Amino acid sequence: MSLRLGDIAPDFQADTTQGPISFHEWLGDSWGLLFSHPADFTPVCTTELGKTALLKGEFAKRNVKVIAVSVDDLDSHARWVPDINEVNGTEVNFPIIADENRNVATLYDMIHPNASEKATVRSVFVIGPDKKIKLTLTYPASTGRNFNELIRVIDSLQLTAYNQVATPADWKPGEDVIVVPAVSTEDAQKKYSDLRIVKPYLRYTAQPNK
Repeated sequence: MSLRLGDIAPDFQADTTQGPISFHEWLGDSWGLLFSHPADFTPVCTTELGKTALLKGEFAKRNVKVIAVSVDDLDSHARWVPDINEVNGTEVNFPIIADENRNVATLYDMIHPNASEKATVRSVFVIGPDKKIKLTLTYPASTGRNFNELIRVIDSLQLTAYNQVATPADWKPGEDVIVVPAVSTEDAQKKYSDLRIVKPYLRYTAQPNK
């Protein structure tokens, strides 16, 4: 059965390029970004893992731990990482899970047989400090992910987790947000001095501090 939003992210033990981990223990009180790539020594994946490494500071500012997974082994990962570093002008600074027995891929439904019987698709899971799944995305092997968009989504998830707001289409940090329907207009007017009512159910306010 596929995982759904709000489900507890399955725990697992695995070997990684930074040593063995127990996933929930490794996450601790951080947010997590778990993403799969189809295989080592493939072109799109080389750009994706490089981009992730380049964005390390952005993930760190948001208390997000990043971890990648494929069904290749540790030796393959070790031989591939220098290529990622060279091509992208960076240093891979996050663990890559060696999942040759497909334990993680199976737990997280990362292998879609109609796309590929062997390789993982480009799955993304954002996991909160409560270990619950906050976001799932699935890309085909041919399409590289937009990691700046993933950071934007994390900004929205973190903002809306701690405030009674939602983010509109194409929202970017710093822009106005929407007051959720659960807050009455009367209460919203008391709470937000700048409340802008477009429709009774569509009310904007400035982005609150987290």
